[in-house]
Amino acid sequence: MSTVYPYDVSIVVPLYNEEESLPELEVWIREVLLHHNLSYEIIFVDDGSTDHSWDVIQQLASQNASVKAYKFNRNYGKSAGLHMGFKAAKGEVVITMDADLQDSPDEIPELVKMVRSGYHLVSGWKKKRYDPITKTIPTKLYNWAARRMSGIQLNDFNCGLKAYQHKVVKSIEVYGEMHRYIPVIAKWNGYYKIGEKVVQHRARKYGSTKFGWERFLYGPLDLLSISFVSKFKKRPMHFFGSMGVVAFLFGLSITGYLIFDKLYSIYFSHHGIQRDVVNNTWFYLALVSIILGVQLFLAGFLGEMMIQQSDKKSDYLVEEQIGL
Repeated sequence: MSTVYPYDVSIVVPLYNEEESLPELEVWIREVLLHHNLSYEIIFVDDGSTDHSWDVIQQLASQNASVKAYKFNRNYGKSAGLHMGFKAAKGEVVITMDADLQDSPDEIPELVKMVRSGYHLVSGWKKKRYDPITKTIPTKLYNWAARRMSGIQLNDFNCGLKAYQHKVVKSIEVYGEMHRYIPVIAKWNGYYKIGEKVVQHRARKYGSTKFGWERFLYGPLDLLSISFVSKFKKRPMHFFGSMGVVAFLFGLSITGYLIFDKLYSIYFSHHGIQRDVVNNTWFYLALVSIILGVQLFLAGFLGEMMIQQSDKKSDYLVEEQIGL
């Protein structure tokens, strides 16, 4: 039996200090979706803006009942905004887009059509970008690394314009800076039908970018983190335990050799020479290996115990909300 959703589309828009672009974005989204006869909700998530963004959102909500919103008490980051938007979304298809007008709402109907055709997730590809070279080159390197590590053949992992089946956003948890690698998280959760669509990238109309140089440092670390967590989150013993066993057996093997060598030198040596085990480099290597092996095994055991407990990574303080 097919599920009946209150809306055709939920549009999640995380934002920080975008008071100038919000009215134009809301009008643009509304006109596009009404023209294509799609019922919708817009979920703005104000990530602790210090300008008048929340006042603008309140005004938009008073004029359009389809506008809903959260306001964080401080700035948590884009992943937090997406997480809250995903929790609240009720549409059959969930669209994410940035609030700076660089993502075009005209792309939404085609993205909805692609998801309805069977894709779990469709990612936008800003093939022609209006960004400085200091941003485009690192982005290309990260996209290449993400393709190699994840096996997902996307050209633009970090594009904010994406479309999801409802069940996909309800099954994934986005925290830290993991929004860049939502396709990787989705794949590891079993949603492997991932498509891509070339989308229009517009030059920023108001203000300046809110992302600094630090994302070029955190990007690769986040990719390594999500790759590790995705594989071993539910089975840490497989990672730590296996390395612990290998290290322990290596140290035990060296210890066995040293004991044999010592006994041989005592009972079978014709020259009366006894081996000095304590001053042997192999003795310390064996000792370190055995200790390390035990520690790694215990880390895996403790990890197995910890995953039985509730692990809340996404407790964000909402100061105000509208329609949710």
